[in-house]
Amino acid sequence: MSDISKLLDIMEQLRDPEHGCPWDLRQSFATIAPYTLEEAYEVVDAIERGALDELREELGDLLLQVVFHAQMAREAGLFEFNDVVDAISDKLIRRHPHVFSDEKAEDGHAVNARWEAVKQAERMARGGSAGLLADVPRGLPALTQALKLSRRAATVGFEWPDVAQVRAKVDEELGEVDELLALGQGGERLEEELGDALFAMVNLCRQVGVDPEAALRRCNRKFTRRFAHVEQAVQAEGGTLTGAPLEALERHWQAAKTRGL
Repeated sequence: MSDISKLLDIMEQLRDPEHGCPWDLRQSFATIAPYTLEEAYEVVDAIERGALDELREELGDLLLQVVFHAQMAREAGLFEFNDVVDAISDKLIRRHPHVFSDEKAEDGHAVNARWEAVKQAERMARGGSAGLLADVPRGLPALTQALKLSRRAATVGFEWPDVAQVRAKVDEELGEVDELLALGQGGERLEEELGDALFAMVNLCRQVGVDPEAALRRCNRKFTRRFAHVEQAVQAEGGTLTGAPLEALERHWQAAKTRGL
């Protein structure tokens, strides 16, 4: 059975000032952060594509990011990898009293409510803001951040009581966008109204149990497949994308839809 110490030793050697890898030695928390995000998305991509044979490797790549950050933290005298493990272990126990103590949780809603209450207590203990939305990371992708904000607000009852009202809010926000477009207005005002419409759509996704990030990624993959068909069809006719009339592009697009692409 593999031991995490093997990976930790490898990372330590890569960062050795005398015999390590020049590239690894040049890295910092800031330069590695984009790779951490990229590896997390590759894990999600493997899952969404059903490529579970690739998942092991992708999870390993993501684990490497944790080990890399922990090694740099060790060098800076901040914390060790074991401190990371202890912190998440303690957090899981603390936030699951219905599993690790005598406290009971009737259902998933009760679990979520308890989780948020513990998180708020933790924020206050660290001297942070007690605001309900204070710890929603600003660096999250916008759709994910919007989902987290609306989900958090819903825990205290800031919520439309039924899906029909959420759907009506989408129409309301799109109506405001239409008004600006009819007046020929753009700029920050249009950006704000489009943002409101997107937020309303995210809220609708949450109400019906759809992850907006996953939905949009799925749409992106579908668009990519269909557009590739359009491109290939145009080339098969001896044309080019830039020279093809819109009617031909639309015809090939509809053909892609008919084929289930």
